[in-house]
Amino acid sequence: MIPRPKTCWIMSEGIAGTENQCLGLAEAMGLQPVIKRIKLRTPWRELSPWLHWGHGKALSADSDRLEPPYPDLLIASGRKAIGLARHIRAVSGGKTFTVIVQDPRIDPRHFDLVAVPQHDPTRGTNVVVTTAALNRVTPEKLAAEKALFTDRFDSLPPVRVAVLIGGNSRAHRLTTAITQKLCDDLLGLGADGKVGLLVTASRRTGAENAALLRERLQGPQIDFWDGTGPNPYFAFLAAATHIIVTEDSVSMTSEALATGKPVYTVPLKGGGKRLSLFHRLLQEQGFTRPFAGQLEAWSYQPPDDTLKVAHEILTRYEGHASP
Repeated sequence: MIPRPKTCWIMSEGIAGTENQCLGLAEAMGLQPVIKRIKLRTPWRELSPWLHWGHGKALSADSDRLEPPYPDLLIASGRKAIGLARHIRAVSGGKTFTVIVQDPRIDPRHFDLVAVPQHDPTRGTNVVVTTAALNRVTPEKLAAEKALFTDRFDSLPPVRVAVLIGGNSRAHRLTTAITQKLCDDLLGLGADGKVGLLVTASRRTGAENAALLRERLQGPQIDFWDGTGPNPYFAFLAAATHIIVTEDSVSMTSEALATGKPVYTVPLKGGGKRLSLFHRLLQEQGFTRPFAGQLEAWSYQPPDDTLKVAHEILTRYEGHASP
């Protein structure tokens, strides 16, 4: 019988985009993980992942506990989870197969497997390089989510554009001018009544920009989720024929790509070296295009990143767990 992990923890700071990458990976392996959301004390909070000692005392009082029995498989992501993942691997005597999602910023040899997107620099014999970020989008999930909101889309035209709006981050700013221009372009798409809009914003959008979007993006062919009731995010991805996403979020762009539909990105003010490389590579490889106020049709093979990493984990875990 081929050994497979029976128990799994997901460990992160609880940031949705990061946690969802880990969840998608666990789901791809048919696992039901225990989620551990960690918070660190000083000095580990400031110095993770470069501080390599004392992680048995690193958790703050309001953190989830990390106590034995340790799991067969640990999937961790985020700067503050790296040192703890290394610690669990050590105190379990190497029995916990330890996977890091995203660049750990330290030597990958400290873990059993590391999965990084192509725009991150870490490489090694135990590093799996993906096109984009791991995610939870599958055909089955999209179909199930769309079924929950079927009546919601009945009155919209057959051409539907999902608009995924992020906002301010360490690298980017969603300015009033950019928001106004985006509204102008979106309203231009729907001017002839043949294009419907499925719009969702985030907390990063900011109150002023969100109010502007709600004020301008109104009409019978616009579905603007106001944040109340069940979240139709995945249903929007399923119902759309095209997707527009602001460039601040690797996760949202990756989820959009997993649908196989044409994906446009909206530039914001600012930018970072790695994030700019992420978008440049996707455009050069034919996955995405910058949004210029018009819709086109193109095709690509959706990245199979999550399944690719899941398969690699199971393959390596077999050798890890075999006597």
